[in-house]
Amino acid sequence: MGEEHGVLNPGDGRIASPHYLPVEDGTYLWGRLPCAADGAVLTIDPGESVTVDTLSHEGILPDQGSDPLAFFRGHGVEPEGVLRDAVAVTASRYQRDRVSDGPHVVTGPIRVRGARPGDLLKITVLGTAQRVPYGVISNRHGRGALPGEYPAGAADVSVFASVDADGRGSLPLGAHTDQRVSFALAPFLGIMGVAVAGETRAHSVPPGPHGGNIDINLLTVGSSIYLPVQVDGALAYVGDPHFAQGDGEVALTAMEASLRVDLRFDVLSRAEAIENFGTLAGPLVQTSEFLVPTGLDEDLDEAMRACVRAAIALLQARFGMEAHLAYAYLSAATDFNVSQVVGLVKGVHARIRVADFAH
Repeated sequence: MGEEHGVLNPGDGRIASPHYLPVEDGTYLWGRLPCAADGAVLTIDPGESVTVDTLSHEGILPDQGSDPLAFFRGHGVEPEGVLRDAVAVTASRYQRDRVSDGPHVVTGPIRVRGARPGDLLKITVLGTAQRVPYGVISNRHGRGALPGEYPAGAADVSVFASVDADGRGSLPLGAHTDQRVSFALAPFLGIMGVAVAGETRAHSVPPGPHGGNIDINLLTVGSSIYLPVQVDGALAYVGDPHFAQGDGEVALTAMEASLRVDLRFDVLSRAEAIENFGTLAGPLVQTSEFLVPTGLDEDLDEAMRACVRAAIALLQARFGMEAHLAYAYLSAATDFNVSQVVGLVKGVHARIRVADFAH
């Protein structure tokens, strides 16, 4: 099975950007995020775009046999339908600690010339392409919104989801019926981030001021994320590709599946950043309709409070709105959504409708 069968192996198919970054030896980390001590695998100028292959961790993990050919064959996928880089990653000598490292395969880092601490790195999603016509949704013990209740048995659960002829996700209703449920797909990257300062790589699961595993499903084509630069060159990276995710991502993962993405990287100077957004303590997302400040904390209540504070500060900086009036506006007109409750550090994001401030 090749590109004509819905599989985008490294180097196959359309590569829309002047730079291309596949998942191969030397271009990825598994379970950790880049830090200042890591060397860039690609260097670009601000304003340039890169086509990046991302690889889902689902199907390659130890609890799935560490053998994607066997795992996906068990779900009816022929060997030609399994990505070559998935097979290569599991067969590589890459040292991933199964106990202390996260599950995610992260592509990068990318150095953006001229980016300095205090600046903002803006990553815009220009395009996405499905690399396979299927994905996996997993629930593992001790994780998810209902630990101790699910999984119901002794084993972890990995549910195979297919992409149907209409381009929708599809799941069975049960083991003894042919009936299925279908749902809309909205591909995005769960991990978009910049390197942390120092010589210690961050764990891939908890998000933070560096971005990382924020799992905000609004980051589809046309949307951007702004990240406070922490090291020279920013050292950006992406991963954790999804075909679909509901807010909360309650089971632990959503429809995880490999994507090829086209991304543009821009740099806002410290002065430009403050003028546009104030001083950002963490990631900010922008869509065609919304400004989306975030709040992150191990305690969901604290994550909510942090998001509200970030939203008030953003309205003050962006529109000159007085704090008590911003608080009132947010209460009347802004939805606060739980991004995810399964990444150790929980996330909340606010959807501030920009059109409300047109006048």
